[in-house]
Amino acid sequence: MLFAAVVGAIFMAAVVLLLLTYVFSVMRIYGDSMSPALFDGDIVIARKTSSLERGDICIFSKDGNFLCKRVVGLGGDKISVDENGVVSVNGEKLDEPYLNNKNAGNSTAEYPVTVPENSYFVMGDNRSTSIDSRSNVVGCVDSRQVKGKLLMRILPTPAIME
Repeated sequence: MLFAAVVGAIFMAAVVLLLLTYVFSVMRIYGDSMSPALFDGDIVIARKTSSLERGDICIFSKDGNFLCKRVVGLGGDKISVDENGVVSVNGEKLDEPYLNNKNAGNSTAEYPVTVPENSYFVMGDNRSTSIDSRSNVVGCVDSRQVKGKLLMRILPTPAIME
């Protein structure tokens, strides 16, 4: 009986390890560039993929760091951000119900920006503080940099007491 429980526990641990290695990633959010959707210290689960749609929140790597931003533009899109922070995609204003307020932020981009094929234009939801595709520090994100699409937020849980 004990042997079966140990084998079952080892099997489950192996399945979880394989899922976390090849299918999902668990990450911690640093900073408030995605507030109000995500906050500093939140733990998130992302599904590993490089195929994203407009509105998805993605995790990507940039200069050895992992960043979390929302996809605003896809390859071939023309993106503009006006002085009031209103985003237009291919000439149409983007509906962004997830924002508390619109803000142009500190942009170094020259608009309109044409998103290269196999790339994404990403922006943080907290536009006044986010460093994202509006900045030449990040720019458009190549699909090979994408680590996953956010699936859910897991709030930190209290320590297990014995």
